[in-house]
Amino acid sequence: MSPETQAAVSEIFHLYDPPLWLVTARAGARRGGFVATSATRASIVPDLPRMLVAVAKHHHTWELIESSGGFALHLLCADDLASVWRFGLVSGHQVDKLADLSLPATPNGAPLLTSALCWLDCRVEDRLDTGDRTAYLAAVTGGEVLRRGPPLTVAGVLHHAPEARRAELKRLYAEDQTTDRAAILAWRRRRGAD
Repeated sequence: MSPETQAAVSEIFHLYDPPLWLVTARAGARRGGFVATSATRASIVPDLPRMLVAVAKHHHTWELIESSGGFALHLLCADDLASVWRFGLVSGHQVDKLADLSLPATPNGAPLLTSALCWLDCRVEDRLDTGDRTAYLAAVTGGEVLRRGPPLTVAGVLHHAPEARRAELKRLYAEDQTTDRAAILAWRRRRGAD
């Protein structure tokens, strides 16, 4: 892709401001969570709600979803930067992000962040391997609105984050891009789609 095309695609991707979703999951005694920007409604049928969520394979929570077949989604409150720092700046492979939190569980058993705007309980119906991620099509099996207000978005985090946190987010994002790039290219090679 030419640099001009890359710039155009980047500009297009920045024309919308996705909400941040906290994804939590539990598999046996193990639990975890991470902040996701790639979650969207995948059905307009009121009695058959579904979500489509893409989870990087290197995330600890990916392992939990693969093991359990389910997860919970939480929309964060617009001022909940603390959850972004807790769930977005450290790896669940090295730290139990939920260690000092006493959280109830959703009906399907995922950790429930009660400070969120709302939550959805999700059961994986299908998955698609995209190289760097697994895209999960999930049936929404429950949920609740806990409070009203605007959700936290990507632009909201970048706007309100202190400079040191913003720099750390950018550093981690660049690391993830390197990891994801290698995974995508390997996936394309395996498929013969270089």
